[in-house]
Amino acid sequence: MSEKTFTQKEAVAKRERSSRGFRRDGSDAADTTEKMTVVNLTRTAKVVKGGKRFSFRALVVVGDLDGKVGVSIGKGKQVQLAIQKAASHARKHMDKYPIVNSTIPHETIGKFGTGQVWMKPAAPGTGVIAGGGVRAVLEAVGVKNVLTKNLGSSNPFNMVYATCAALGTLHTKEEIAHIRGAGAVIESASAPGKEQDRKPVAK
Repeated sequence: MSEKTFTQKEAVAKRERSSRGFRRDGSDAADTTEKMTVVNLTRTAKVVKGGKRFSFRALVVVGDLDGKVGVSIGKGKQVQLAIQKAASHARKHMDKYPIVNSTIPHETIGKFGTGQVWMKPAAPGTGVIAGGGVRAVLEAVGVKNVLTKNLGSSNPFNMVYATCAALGTLHTKEEIAHIRGAGAVIESASAPGKEQDRKPVAK
């Protein structure tokens, strides 16, 4: 009787852990900081001899809210399968982008196909002024204040990949200084007013 009761308690505890989001490897799924957004979901059809074969295509954006984001397309006979494929592939192919004070370092334009997206840094409190796939990518990467404008196609695929192309052109001040070879000059230069910069006074 005691062995049966112990087994029932284990089953109840297992159900509680699964409902709280615990994974099989022991990690807590609720603690993972990740944002996944399904930007586009369409049904496709392939004409065969016996008729049409329907499947689904999903465009998914996955980011860690700290500068990393991945975009992928998944196809499957079921909606959930297509989304899972796209999300898994996006997690494996995340790219790191520079984010400074919850916004982008400088103004930039990204192009992909006929899509063209313009982005500009914004002051704190502005929010993400974007829509559709552009907003999904910027929110997933961790940008909280930015101004954007779609200058090309409204196709969600082109907009998402154009946004990633714009993020790929971003550089911080330190990176630009290193590229120009000014990093050593900046580090060697000391601030005025220090003791080592003052000339000795003749007595």
